[in-house]
Amino acid sequence: MNARAVTSDVLLGIVPIALVIALWQAIAAFGYAPASLLPAPGLVFTRLARQLVTSEFQYEIGVTLFRLFAGFSIAVVLGVGIGLAAAVNPAVNSVVRPIVRVLAPLPKVALYPALLLLLGFDHASKITLVAADALFPILLATYYGASMVEQKLIWSAMAAGTPRRQILFKVVLPAAVPSILTGCRIGLVISCIVVFLAEMITSTDGLGHLLVTAARTFQAVDMFVPLITISLLGLILNGLLEGLRTYLLRGFPEV
Repeated sequence: MNARAVTSDVLLGIVPIALVIALWQAIAAFGYAPASLLPAPGLVFTRLARQLVTSEFQYEIGVTLFRLFAGFSIAVVLGVGIGLAAAVNPAVNSVVRPIVRVLAPLPKVALYPALLLLLGFDHASKITLVAADALFPILLATYYGASMVEQKLIWSAMAAGTPRRQILFKVVLPAAVPSILTGCRIGLVISCIVVFLAEMITSTDGLGHLLVTAARTFQAVDMFVPLITISLLGLILNGLLEGLRTYLLRGFPEV
């Protein structure tokens, strides 16, 4: 991907965000919504800039990122491992397929009360919820990516002397990487949403907790600050993952 294409993609991504902020400003400026409910974007971004340099707000961001990365990492390890095993082993596939069909459509947040009773109100329950929600898109992407590997690639590797036990890691896994990374991007977005939601439901720290606290005290500006922060974090993390994808797939024609 050349520099001109990257610049074009960045501009195309900025324009919709700018339009949303302009609409937000217009609604606030013309009084279509009371300032107590929808403060002007300038006030929100000014407060955000001030908060970012405080150690208290940085701590809250760190707590949210820790839960997000821990849950997402667990989902990646389990999703890729189970997906590959199901793709190459019919016995594993016969066990995993019905479980995925039953659990994948289930909203995992419905399990959160049970997780709270089992794991408590601290990090463990939130990390588990993030991992459970991000697991299935990664697992399914890995499974379909590994299942779609052309048989002739495997035959060619075997003909070249590659041991059968190494086929999985030298042929199947590299060929499935584009699909796996796509599943990881979806799982990362889900992780950002779920960790924020979990902190809103029950937590004493984190960005979600800050939003609920501000809403309870009718501090509209402070309520929007964690919302903008989690959005920016998601945008940055997605950009980093896209950069990693471009680097890893630099030899693939579609990148």
